[in-house]
Amino acid sequence: MLAWDDHDFRVRFRLGKNVVLNLLEYIEDEIASQTIRNNAVSPINKLLLTLRFYATGNFLITAGDFIGVSKSTACLIVRDVSVAIAKLRPIFIRMPETESEIRDLQLHFYQIARFPRTIGAIDCTHIKIQSPGGPDAEYFRNRKGYFSLNVQTIASPGLKIMDVVARWPGSCHDQTIFKKSRIYNKLVSGYWKNSLLVADSGYANTQYVVTPYLNPSNDIEELYNESIIRTRNPVERSYGVLKRRFPVLSFGSRLKLETTQAVIVACCVLHNLACDDNDLEPPELLNMDLPLNEEFSLREHHELEVGNARKQLTEEYFPFLN
Repeated sequence: MLAWDDHDFRVRFRLGKNVVLNLLEYIEDEIASQTIRNNAVSPINKLLLTLRFYATGNFLITAGDFIGVSKSTACLIVRDVSVAIAKLRPIFIRMPETESEIRDLQLHFYQIARFPRTIGAIDCTHIKIQSPGGPDAEYFRNRKGYFSLNVQTIASPGLKIMDVVARWPGSCHDQTIFKKSRIYNKLVSGYWKNSLLVADSGYANTQYVVTPYLNPSNDIEELYNESIIRTRNPVERSYGVLKRRFPVLSFGSRLKLETTQAVIVACCVLHNLACDDNDLEPPELLNMDLPLNEEFSLREHHELEVGNARKQLTEEYFPFLN
């Protein structure tokens, strides 16, 4: 690590030195080799190799050359370190739990565009994978025609990821993933009381999830739309920051499916660590152009559910905003 100044280190490994060293304290014991024979790779070099892999867009040989190990050894290191980082999810990826956390989150969302009661902005993004093979492979082919995982996240106003679901194949619709999630069950049970998630038209409008009007018919609905679009912007921005910081998520993964899922969650943990370090703008990439982040928002017909927070807001709240 001493070979690079702070800027060069961030360019190569996508995180600051202090963040990497703090992370190492959490996972060092888990990723340490069981033997010191045969020039075993040190925990810090395993971590740096994995970060270099995330930064080079899925080139295991390039990452392995960084510390002089074979492609197969690099693959094992990336798997083990990714799993170790992903296990930190309960610590670094979490929704609000206390009344104070809920109020603070609602206030910060309100300060964006005066949208009330919001505790998260929800959306999905596709992470390209190779065909997993087997009889269920086609379930992973998305509407754009390539294989992917459809990954659901919930973002905070500060772009932190508060929840991630990275197990669903690319053919699954956003609403389906949401209704099968732990967050959905907690919302339905009243865990966060009258709090709301803001979403796009890929989700059903309910008493706990609100979406824009597709065809606003008056000034109040226009005002509502302007407010909700700005309020849910953090989740879209978080995807841009996440994929620029870790190009492996833009170029796609050729790892085994289970390892890819661990890599996705690990990158979300690292993203939050960077946010905690007030590092919201990843450094420029060296000689690398990222593919465009494709937009999958499609207007779907959703079954009506009990309750309609959007109707309530446009009747009882937005008409009285100055």
